Amino acid sequence: MIEYPSVVIVNPRQVRDFARATGVLAKTDRIDSRILALFGLQIKPQVRLLPDQKVRDMESLLSRLRQLIEMLTAEHNRVLQAEDCIRKSIKIHIKWLEKAISAINDDLDNQIRNSPSWREKDDLLKSVPRVGKVVSTTLLIELPELGQLNRRKIAALVGVASFNRDSGTMRGKRTVWGGRAKLRAVLYMAALVGVRRNPVIASFYERLLKAGKAKKVALVACMRKLLTILNAMIRSNAVWQEAAMETK
Repeated sequence: MIEYPSVVIVNPRQVRDFARATGVLAKTDRIDSRILALFGLQIKPQVRLLPDQKVRDMESLLSRLRQLIEMLTAEHNRVLQAEDCIRKSIKIHIKWLEKAISAINDDLDNQIRNSPSWREKDDLLKSVPRVGKVVSTTLLIELPELGQLNRRKIAALVGVASFNRDSGTMRGKRTVWGGRAKLRAVLYMAALVGVRRNPVIASFYERLLKAGKAKKVALVACMRKLLTILNAMIRSNAVWQEAAMETK
């Protein structure tokens, strides 16, 4: 069995800010190497193992799926305004893209179903109303930390945690930033559907609106709540139960 080395992945901005905080403004390869070593020594960022080949293959398939979906969307937009001489060509390409997307979806699904661990988690995630294949697959592949962190850490990791901007008596507006953009995009779509079709998320969204929250703020809060619920389900190996979720 091949053993992969452990690595640390950090945001370059954090390292650059660390360098400035130590008074280092210049930037060369030699200086960067020394700053990186000092950053690791002082900050001690979390070490994690590199994903194995199967996970990397799944990440590549998921990335390719996104590319094909973007191309399909573009072709659907083009065919509406295309001249007759090229409309047939675009329609042929659309059919090809649809078949390619279907093939990758089948491949991803087979890979998940053939893995006992992934299959179990996939079933748990899909037990949530309106959480389908895209959301479940993306979380399984791109958020391996799901179920291993507490709700605050998992929200910050994805980028849906709100951060204070207070100083003295001044209370600034809370904002969310950073995290994993692709995961946020998937959670956004899930929350958008959830506020209409998932009773728990819909109820939570309405309470926030009645409390005077802006729709965008309320929707981000719904993304965070949905992620928190999914994280708790994976951690406790429990399927969705609407009554229990209301109390979380």
